[in-house]
Amino acid sequence: MHSQTFLPILATLSCYGLFHVLQFMYRRLSFPLRHVAGPRSPSLIFGNFREMMSDPQLIHKWTNEYGRNFLFKGLFSITELHTSDIKAVAHILNNTVIYHRTQYTRDNRRRLFGDGILSLEMEDHKRQRRILNQAFGVAQVRLMTEGFVEKSIQLRDIWATQITEGAPIDVFSWLGRMTLDVIGKEGFNYHFGALDVKGKPSELNLAMNDLLHSPNATRNFGFRLAQSILAEAISPILSLLPVPGNKAAVAAREKMDDIAGRIVSETKGTIKALAGEKNLNGRKDLLSVLLKSNLSTDLPENQRMSDAEVVSQIPGFFLAGHETTSSAVSWALHALSLNTAVQSKLREELFAVSTENPTMDDLNSLPYLDNVVRETLRVHSPVVFVDRQATEDDVLPLSQPYIDKQGKSHDSLPIPKGQIVYISITGVNTDKDIWGDDANIFKPERWDHIPDAVNGVPGVWANLLSFLAGPHNCIGFRFSLVEIKALLFTLIRAFEFKPAQEIGATSGLLQRPKVLSATDKGSSLPLIVTPYVPGY
Repeated sequence: MHSQTFLPILATLSCYGLFHVLQFMYRRLSFPLRHVAGPRSPSLIFGNFREMMSDPQLIHKWTNEYGRNFLFKGLFSITELHTSDIKAVAHILNNTVIYHRTQYTRDNRRRLFGDGILSLEMEDHKRQRRILNQAFGVAQVRLMTEGFVEKSIQLRDIWATQITEGAPIDVFSWLGRMTLDVIGKEGFNYHFGALDVKGKPSELNLAMNDLLHSPNATRNFGFRLAQSILAEAISPILSLLPVPGNKAAVAAREKMDDIAGRIVSETKGTIKALAGEKNLNGRKDLLSVLLKSNLSTDLPENQRMSDAEVVSQIPGFFLAGHETTSSAVSWALHALSLNTAVQSKLREELFAVSTENPTMDDLNSLPYLDNVVRETLRVHSPVVFVDRQATEDDVLPLSQPYIDKQGKSHDSLPIPKGQIVYISITGVNTDKDIWGDDANIFKPERWDHIPDAVNGVPGVWANLLSFLAGPHNCIGFRFSLVEIKALLFTLIRAFEFKPAQEIGATSGLLQRPKVLSATDKGSSLPLIVTPYVPGY
């Protein structure tokens, strides 16, 4: 009797299991990228993710071994295609109808920033970007330059009082404070007071440090990423479960939302008290542009932002507006501390300017400063990679043929719907076939005579991928570049920088400096800083 009941159940379960095994085998055998080589995955759960997080140079090692195009496994063994082929990268970044940011990337950003420009795709992204572009033109950044220089001088004067013979200064921490003050003042007319030495540390700065620079920041990022992937695959309710790092993320989001809400509420109140929006005419700072689109009754619907959308922009610009810039200047000072001849040559050019308050045009007229900034962003791009997911089947064109496992040559790669593509920014920026055999070396002089191959690199600025390309390029790249130049102009004229300890890079989406002998202390860049004395 039992066997009559048990055998049909067993047969049904066996058939069900066999069906899924055959389905899995069919998917593998029919996978159009199955002949693309790549590293072995050590774990079904972690894939190659854990080893990538522990070794920031691993992608470069794999590129040397497998070429620009290879497969690796992300969390939960999700198959990702790595590419640093410039033709493939240009195709992906310019075809935003087909290639979107992955859903879990967007979910992660939405949890941190809300429905701002950093989280959106397609028409919503186009509409918000069209509005925000007004705040980042050349004329607007020119007006902000005085504020960049003012905060750079404030930081210079703070360091001048803190210099102790032989004692290093953590320049990374201080640069983060300075750039936070800049985005607050120039973007939103808000005073964070991050550089106010006598006051309490900025609560937002503390929350950001806990989220991004603590010893557990990389691990916590992995947990949040895993949670977003599972929430997408199984149920959105999983995004509510507590995981390591969520507390820091929630604290940062709450603090950003609190500040953003107060900024918008207070500024709108002031505008209404001063006869409405008319006092905004002619103003092009970020907050004015946002509120103009929010308050104007004569603008069509597709040119306006809701209250929630206005508030959602501010947290994204808090992070993007100061985190990448402070990292870039930190890497520049690190590179200059290791290259005293470059540092001296740069200082000589900077002292040819007769004022300590340069304009944007003054800063942009200095060719060697421009070379140093370009080379910093090439070798030490703050953003390491971006990911995209195909929403339909596609074919990736290649600038150089790909040789598969069977030795066959291909001029393109078939991309199935749903395929995730990992675009290596640092891979493109340091490709030896593009930049030469010394591509990994910091050498500002290379920009005086760049190879012809560099002209094929997609990018919104300087044939570099650091600010991306296409409709999703970095909207604030002009803002960032002038701020970087203002900081280097002020600091290199005032100080000499020497290395204090051996420095490496953190792993993950953003590369920040860290002390190799103290990886448990998070991101930092201690340098020996001494006053520059002409003639010595």
